Amino acid sequence: MYRILSASKDAYITNKIVDNKFRATDSNTGEAGTLDLFKLYNESLISGEENPVEISKLLIKFPIEEIKQMDTDKVLDISDPSFKCYIKLHDVYGGQSTPSNYKLIAFPLAKSFDEGSGKDIVKFSDLDSVNFITASIVNGSPVDWDSPGASSLGSLGDNNVDAYVSGTLNPAIGKESLSVEQYFEKGNEDLVLDVTKIVSGTVSEIIENNGFIIGFSGSYEENDKTYFVKRFASRNSTVTAIRPKLIVKFDDSIQDNHEDFIFNVTSSIYLLNYHYGNLSNILAGKEAAEVSGENCMKLKISSGSFEKVFNVSQAKRGRHSIEGMYSSSFSISSYEESLYEHINTSGSLTFNEIWTNNDETITYLSSSLKIQKENRRTSNTKNQNNLLVSVLNVNDEYQSGERIKVRVFAEDRDRDISFSKSPLEKKSEIFHEMYYRIIDSFDGKILVDFDISGGSTRLSSDSEGMFFDVYTDSLPKGRVYSFDFLIRRNGVNSIIKDVASKFKII
Repeated sequence: MYRILSASKDAYITNKIVDNKFRATDSNTGEAGTLDLFKLYNESLISGEENPVEISKLLIKFPIEEIKQMDTDKVLDISDPSFKCYIKLHDVYGGQSTPSNYKLIAFPLAKSFDEGSGKDIVKFSDLDSVNFITASIVNGSPVDWDSPGASSLGSLGDNNVDAYVSGTLNPAIGKESLSVEQYFEKGNEDLVLDVTKIVSGTVSEIIENNGFIIGFSGSYEENDKTYFVKRFASRNSTVTAIRPKLIVKFDDSIQDNHEDFIFNVTSSIYLLNYHYGNLSNILAGKEAAEVSGENCMKLKISSGSFEKVFNVSQAKRGRHSIEGMYSSSFSISSYEESLYEHINTSGSLTFNEIWTNNDETITYLSSSLKIQKENRRTSNTKNQNNLLVSVLNVNDEYQSGERIKVRVFAEDRDRDISFSKSPLEKKSEIFHEMYYRIIDSFDGKILVDFDISGGSTRLSSDSEGMFFDVYTDSLPKGRVYSFDFLIRRNGVNSIIKDVASKFKII
């Protein structure tokens, strides 16, 4: 799963000196098109101050409640190692000077902030909350930062702080840092921060969801140097693709080996149970008790005199059991005395596949499972790139906010051909290391990239082939998109483009 959540509010606060007369500490930039980070050392004059420092800080909030809902719905697991969250802010270069060799740092905010409606980033004449002094307005009264510029830092549980730098999220670990940093060597890089720990703490309701504050780190804020100006696109940018985003990654892929089970290798097969089109737990016996949990049923694999029985458990996504989905992982040896000769002769064997209750008195499903010999050859002369991939069920248009399941057909055109006198349904090959990305068809920009290390864009497989889910709210409206695919075999990556998969988000 790869989902992009857009910022729900953002702004930057500053104590900029205007016309060498006053500091714009009450100015608001809530509807400005950019988020500007700068530090000016002794660049302006103001009465009563020697070597004045002018500074700005970014405030941004994302709808983390969406992640909490996905965890509640068992779509993802925030405790799973594959769960990752990244803040991404896109650099905007408009010909202005850009600083280099500095570090930015982000903390979770302890106070909520109002976005405001200010737009003036020249004279800073728009007055509203949030600003350098005030975080928000509650019941008509201002709620000030504990220290101007939201600079009062502390730990979770502390009073009178604006942002948290540390806290205990796991009692077994104790107090740990809640800050994340990035160093900018050239200065024109995008900001990409791993905020998984903070988001997990927020979903678990240990950290309140007030957003993040981002500014110059430590000595960079306090030294006698000027950094002007690092500019990011805000959520009011006219280019929707570069607005601030929270990227949510989670490996939710399921590898069902019904179509490519081989001897001697531990593999998994799944049973899915539906009630009126929805995955639902099997109801067993006169009491209609739900079949759930570990080792909740049996799977019998048999052929002739050969028979083996394996445990079946409810399938899991991270720590969550998936309702209506059951799986069993096992291997069948090709060296079994009753199977060996037939397997060597035919290269495969079809078994009876029977899913039952633990007493084997009730049959839930009877089916068949074809198991193949391992692929053995003396050399590898095939063309790794002679691959055909097509998308089977993509519509021309989708509404934003849909979750769509995309079916994929893939074929190695150099694979061995099987001849038959009867018509055969041509099924997709299963590639267990196959990944997708999403491209803007107009400008070729990548919206969702291949995630080989994290697995968030890995395709799943079942008895019908391969598939993956797409959240359409991750993509800007009014644009046309297409898919590319990457297949990884023997450490070699093959990228397949132009698979006739264009669709528009409306």
